[in-house]
Amino acid sequence: MNLFLEAIAWMVAPEQWEGRYALPVLLGQHLALTVISVVIAALIALPIGWLIGHTGRGREIAVAVSGAARAIPAFGLMVLLVLLLGVLRIPEAAIITFVLLAIPSLLAGAYTGLEAIDRRVIDAAKSMGMTGWQVFWKVEVRLGLPLLVGGIRAALLQVIATVTIAAYVNLGGLGWPIIQGIPLRRFDQVLAGAIIVAVLALIVDLIFAALQQAAVPAGLRTGRPAKRRSRASARPAAVEPATA
Repeated sequence: MNLFLEAIAWMVAPEQWEGRYALPVLLGQHLALTVISVVIAALIALPIGWLIGHTGRGREIAVAVSGAARAIPAFGLMVLLVLLLGVLRIPEAAIITFVLLAIPSLLAGAYTGLEAIDRRVIDAAKSMGMTGWQVFWKVEVRLGLPLLVGGIRAALLQVIATVTIAAYVNLGGLGWPIIQGIPLRRFDQVLAGAIIVAVLALIVDLIFAALQQAAVPAGLRTGRPAKRRSRASARPAAVEPATA
């Protein structure tokens, strides 16, 4: 409990809110690395995932590639890329690492969203005269959006947690207090950094959980209130007057 209070004290100390390594600066660096990586990953993964889901081809390859990408240790990959690209390409090496980490979740969210759609819905859209592009964009993408948002949510959480290693190569981020505090045995600082990263991940998770729920079409949402009974059925039965 004392260590937790010391971590809170470290976070609210004035010196942590000014200077090059101020918490707002580190937060901005952390979010920038996360957003850039996930956007690049989305530009790569979403078209491929939608193509797989729309055509039904290549799913096995996508699953195999995604599984292999998840098995790669992020820190080891980043160090390897730094060695291959050179010390002048450290930001690029870090971004590539985080992009590769985000692709599997985005890819899975894209193609599973389309695969989960009832084929009868697509057939009905075609029978109404919709073109292939209209069926894809207005039906498949719209109905697959909840699972896609879930994939984006998972990718963001994975990248937010992993971007902490960017501080090892002097790219800043919220991993800086953790990495700096370990050799100094400043465990209050280490715990404070971990708490901030966890809170950031929790906030992002809650936001995207709400977006995922909102992405579900109104007609498919569960838990809707039961229909109101008609007035006639809701009225109490009339009481017959007693007869002598």
